[in-house]
Amino acid sequence: MNEQISGGWEAMMLSFLNTLNLFMAAFDAPSVVLGFRIHGHLVVEAILVVALIYLFFQKSYKPPKRPLTEKEIDELCAEWVPEPLHPPITADMLYEPPVLESAAGPHTIVGGKEVVNFASANYLGLVGHEKIIGSCMAALEKYGVGSCGPRGFYGTIDVHLDCEEKIAKFLGTPDSVLYSYGLSTIFSVIPAFAKKGDLILVDEGVHWGIQNGLSLSRSTVVPFKHNDMESLKGHLERVTRENKRLKKIRRYIVVEAIYQNSGQMAPLDEIIRLKEKYLFRVILDESNSVGVLGRSGRGLSEHYNIPIEKIDIITAAMGHALATGGGFCTGSVRVVDHQRLSSSGYVFSASLPPYLASAAITSIGVLEENPDLLTKLKDNISILREGLLEIPGITITSHQLSPLVFLKLRKSIGSLKDDLVLLEAINDKMLKEENILLSAPKRSTLDNCKLPCGVRICVSAGHSQDDVLKLAMSLKRVAASIFAEI
Repeated sequence: MNEQISGGWEAMMLSFLNTLNLFMAAFDAPSVVLGFRIHGHLVVEAILVVALIYLFFQKSYKPPKRPLTEKEIDELCAEWVPEPLHPPITADMLYEPPVLESAAGPHTIVGGKEVVNFASANYLGLVGHEKIIGSCMAALEKYGVGSCGPRGFYGTIDVHLDCEEKIAKFLGTPDSVLYSYGLSTIFSVIPAFAKKGDLILVDEGVHWGIQNGLSLSRSTVVPFKHNDMESLKGHLERVTRENKRLKKIRRYIVVEAIYQNSGQMAPLDEIIRLKEKYLFRVILDESNSVGVLGRSGRGLSEHYNIPIEKIDIITAAMGHALATGGGFCTGSVRVVDHQRLSSSGYVFSASLPPYLASAAITSIGVLEENPDLLTKLKDNISILREGLLEIPGITITSHQLSPLVFLKLRKSIGSLKDDLVLLEAINDKMLKEENILLSAPKRSTLDNCKLPCGVRICVSAGHSQDDVLKLAMSLKRVAASIFAEI
């Protein structure tokens, strides 16, 4: 029996090998078609190509349509689970920041008690100024609360034009344009001038408003290292060398005068030199520098003694030093006129409430009449920095003239989350035990800035020396106690 099975298996294998040999011989055997010799494998390949083309053009199979029964509908509805509208709720999302119960001046009320406010960017201490309040009340009586329309659709009021003229005259530019919301200024301006295919070199430490503007522009974005001019120069050389279409596209360098995420100051003299060498335009956000830097508070160009016309586009939010709302963009007449037709934040938003435009005019007037505000601000910054030199576990990373004093950990204690927990503990203890309000160190989940988080201290000309010294002493005491527990 075993011999019969073995013999049958050998016969089957022999038959298979003979058939395979015949197939290989046929496959390799040349054929003659229209006088040309064609090998067998080419014929097989041609048949396969024809079969693929045939299958490609065949209509896809669709099952016959029939209405679902009530039972099938109920079963499908029972099985369906909708996608959540938001990610799962975490402990971080449940955190509620302190709520102010009075004006955001140098001193404010939180939880029913008076605290020293170092969280509001009220750099000149103009919140609650008598002249500004008076101008707002007069504007409210004359114009009411809002304009109820965009600037191009019956939303332009004479006080808007007066404010734009005042800003342009103060900064020494031909013209300026107002925006209703400070943060929307920069992310409306960038897409108005930069489009798909254009090139933008941007500092990696810029705030979320600039990041959003870059995304909306759909331009090619090349980040360079934070405040590193060698990195910027290297990228300029590379894109100039590699991009064959460079002369046919718009190209920009985007920076902040004082960076919101680090407190460092942009080296404008070097940026202008590189701009002129490589033929780029510069977009400068001066939200934290207008009313702060320079002999008369005219910003970064005055600080470096650089003609302002060398900066192509300047934007700023007015909710910081000027203690009002909205924002502005200033530059040449062509730059401003283009925005009146092409900038979404200007065209589609209701115009700035007239009383806020009146407040901006008055704030600039107060600054021009009281240059000593700048001296007081610089003195307070200097006193605070000197008082924080020996603070345990924390170092100052901001520029020595920045009113936004930025503190970060000398050494990470582990993960980014652990660092944030430690910084938040410092903030909470400063508020509960020392009655001092500081800005929260965390950033939005939308913010793609890669710089380390830290504590931001907004120094004001409205703070007294006692306020500043109290902050320095309290922060030393709180930091020492918290780091001793680690």
